[in-house]
Amino acid sequence: MSAIDLNARASGDYAQKLAQTQALLQQAALDYAPLNADDEPRVTLACSLGAEDVVIAHLINALQLNIGIFVLETGQLHTETLALLDRLKATSRAKVAVFTPVAEAAIAFVAREGKDAMYQSIPLRKACCQIRKMEPLARALQGKDAWITGLRREQSGARADVPLIDTSDATRAKLNPLANWTWGDVWFYIAENQVDYNPLHDQFYPSIGCAPCTRAISLGEDFRAGRWWWEDEAAKECGLHVKASALPNTEQNNTKAPA
Repeated sequence: MSAIDLNARASGDYAQKLAQTQALLQQAALDYAPLNADDEPRVTLACSLGAEDVVIAHLINALQLNIGIFVLETGQLHTETLALLDRLKATSRAKVAVFTPVAEAAIAFVAREGKDAMYQSIPLRKACCQIRKMEPLARALQGKDAWITGLRREQSGARADVPLIDTSDATRAKLNPLANWTWGDVWFYIAENQVDYNPLHDQFYPSIGCAPCTRAISLGEDFRAGRWWWEDEAAKECGLHVKASALPNTEQNNTKAPA
């Protein structure tokens, strides 16, 4: 059974949510339009190539909005994710930029700590995320006044209060156009619009990250149970969407050996 068969169930107010999302994206394209004709747009989508982000990318292209799209190619993505990235680059009207880690830093980390360092402690796992995600993210957001994410309140307790527009960071606004969408809404949109999606979703991967840090989940498990499954629940963020005050104490080793 496909992820569409399993999940595509629109909520009662889906039409209103979709209209709100479209309006937010259209306004963002206006508010953060290039200051000069030859400049890049000042707003961009952080596209993980998961279900939420392919929905937003599809909306950006369908509405013909001047909004950029970028992908963090960490060097540890599944082959299915890389294949989807190639298809997105080939079909997207909006420019898709790909940011990779600094090769020397990634090579040195693996040489020093080993290829399975992320399983040893939270500090080592976060150090890997810093090299493969956070530093490339900083480059991707240079010169941007706003960025767009696929965060939804339903994804986890840590994201239960995600606003549609987050201005808590003085550096740039974060727009979360699917904040109030359900998982069923996301898949209803994918089904209705025949959006290309990551086939790992059909293998019970609701949340997809780097291959060593992502597994399929079982019936009844939490949505993000397959991410960093060997860690305590409070630690399960890479840093992309966590305010500094909310980060767990990284000096503590809150890990257990991966199953």
